[in-house]
Amino acid sequence: MSDDESGDADGAHEQPPREAFHHDPIGHAEARAGMTVGELAEEYGEAGVGAADLHEAVDIYAEMLGDDVTVMMGLAGAMVPSGMRRIVADLIRDGHVDALVTTGANLTHDTIEGIGGKHHHGHVPDEEHEREHDEQLREEGVDRIYNVYLPQEHFALFESHLREEVFPPLAEEGTVGIQRLTEKLGEANAAVNEREGIDEDPGIAAAAYESDVPIYCPAVQDSVLGLQAWMYNQTSDFTLDALSDMDTLTDQAFDADRTGALVVGGGVPKNYVLQTMLVAPEAYDLAVQLTMDPPQTGGLSGATLEEARSWGKLETAARNASVYADATITLPLLVAAARERIAD
Repeated sequence: MSDDESGDADGAHEQPPREAFHHDPIGHAEARAGMTVGELAEEYGEAGVGAADLHEAVDIYAEMLGDDVTVMMGLAGAMVPSGMRRIVADLIRDGHVDALVTTGANLTHDTIEGIGGKHHHGHVPDEEHEREHDEQLREEGVDRIYNVYLPQEHFALFESHLREEVFPPLAEEGTVGIQRLTEKLGEANAAVNEREGIDEDPGIAAAAYESDVPIYCPAVQDSVLGLQAWMYNQTSDFTLDALSDMDTLTDQAFDADRTGALVVGGGVPKNYVLQTMLVAPEAYDLAVQLTMDPPQTGGLSGATLEEARSWGKLETAARNASVYADATITLPLLVAAARERIAD
């Protein structure tokens, strides 16, 4: 073998320059008896794919819970009916939410629980019998949200609550912002919960009222709460001004030194949280989103936070993470791990 041939053979083993790759071997997560949620989240950091995303999200959210960060939270999807209500209420009470943007549906179900109604475990029928199953539920007066059941009489209780406790004092004010409606809703929920001795936490709206945290519901019309507000409007001076809420939310963004966004689900709450920074002097410094919607459709619900950076909703140097999984699984893990981190 000639020297040239030997050199070529040796050269075949040389690696080309690698600019994107860096040496960081995947480890193998340990799951052992007795470990805390925070310890499990740390183990996720050894792994890849979604586990690594959740680990990064915990790290960012823990920083977001610092005293110097103003946190805007978006909450969409069936988070209250599915049992996530207390997690959000506790975050508000403990000072970890400075503004909440949510749906009228979540506020409706939050109120139903706060004034004595309950959601119930159900089941998902097989595809062959789904129509028959739901027809039977309709005859029995039960609404289904995937594997959660809600008797319709609770909506009658909700309607009476609105007409007796919430709408009349607002009608005296005439035109009010939606945030004023959610404030009054929280006040009424807390009062009835205590007065009636309800064996359930008064909930998200009540916690926000008691903690002076504003709740924004820009698509309130798209809910039973909005439908009842419209019906009450037909026979009273009560009406809603959607644009007035923009003032207080924008003021919060302007006054904040650092800002963080926790976005659970997509839709209007997600956009409302993120678009606030389009009229503020700076953008979000920290952001975490929990979603199941893919980005490939071009819809906002699945859009990456990197895409939001292109719009100027996130700072160029912002820390952000997206976790693509069921938020009823990821939200408790995220919150528990981050709260454990800041408690240490």
